[in-house]
Amino acid sequence: MNKYTLIKKDGRARRGRLETVHGTVETPVFMNVGTVGAIKGAVSTEDLKDIGCQIELSNTYHLHVRTGDEVIKRLGGLHKFMVWDRPILTDSGGFQVFSLATLRKIKEEGVTFASHIDGHKIFMGPEESIRIQSNLGSTIAMAFDECPDARSERDYVIDSVHRTQRWLVRCKTELDRLNSLSDTINKEQMLFGINQGAVFDDVRIENAEYITELDLDGYAIGGLAVGETHEEMYHILDITVPHLPEDKPVYLMGVGTPVNIVEAVYRGVDFFDCVYPSRNARHGQLYTHHGKFNIKNAKYAEDMRPIEGGCNCPACRTYSRAYIRHLIKAGEMLGLRLCVLHNLYFYNHLMEEIREAIDEGRYQSFHDEFISEYEETPL
Repeated sequence: MNKYTLIKKDGRARRGRLETVHGTVETPVFMNVGTVGAIKGAVSTEDLKDIGCQIELSNTYHLHVRTGDEVIKRLGGLHKFMVWDRPILTDSGGFQVFSLATLRKIKEEGVTFASHIDGHKIFMGPEESIRIQSNLGSTIAMAFDECPDARSERDYVIDSVHRTQRWLVRCKTELDRLNSLSDTINKEQMLFGINQGAVFDDVRIENAEYITELDLDGYAIGGLAVGETHEEMYHILDITVPHLPEDKPVYLMGVGTPVNIVEAVYRGVDFFDCVYPSRNARHGQLYTHHGKFNIKNAKYAEDMRPIEGGCNCPACRTYSRAYIRHLIKAGEMLGLRLCVLHNLYFYNHLMEEIREAIDEGRYQSFHDEFISEYEETPL
């Protein structure tokens, strides 16, 4: 059932298709981030289909601490719980090792956290992370890793990457075991490994070659967008992606802006996720093909145009900038909801434009035109 097909290459840009037990994903794809099983901003699963979402991403750590993965398993798994019949990717909790740095202790066995909710101690290692993700029944499980800061010392990064490699082997062993059990919700759950190495070329390449040998279902590049420059990120992609298998999907974790995505596709990336479109929307920051702007600015108070002309999202189909600004300024939830729907629609349909450009062999011109027209300045 689980199968990735590389349909076409246009330069290094890749057009692919991932077939899963929960449906087919056309790539390149943006995964809409629903950390606790929902997109922030009152967005329903019906809305997600309306705005072109192919695959949703939820968070292992957050669902474990609230409501609990064992509860969700008893209720039939995450798909049934959130009434979503398309693919779901669950991240492993590894990023929380990075983001909760002051609340953690890393050992070979795994990581001890203090819960960000009530402070109680949580232990999570490779086996625990995979068991939680198996309980959730997601389509794709991510391997448990440590995400070193981009500015970490080289010796620390090397030790961290080697430990993450040992953890990856343990993740694979545990998932193989769980997928063979009779009471496992999704016995075809896939496993993606994660490339780490901060900004050290040789460490990235060596790690990419190591994880490739494990013949996993897909490969992620982690540890970017965590303190390095965009130029450093693009360089890491340039030197790392060629060392990952061509017949498996490549996922750039936690990235990013529309320009980041267009540039990363140019370098061979297939999967993306980022909180930017929903988080920025909740602050009135809206994306268009000409950059992003803040709907709260006074100059939009009497602007009867849609957020972006020609956009077919639920907000632009009906409402004006003036009305949406009014809702945001008045503290009405509808304003936040319309902004989130627009931004996610923009991201999902940017990916459609990217796929079409690769299909038609014109990604270079698409890339050049998009970069030249997109400026992150108010319209």
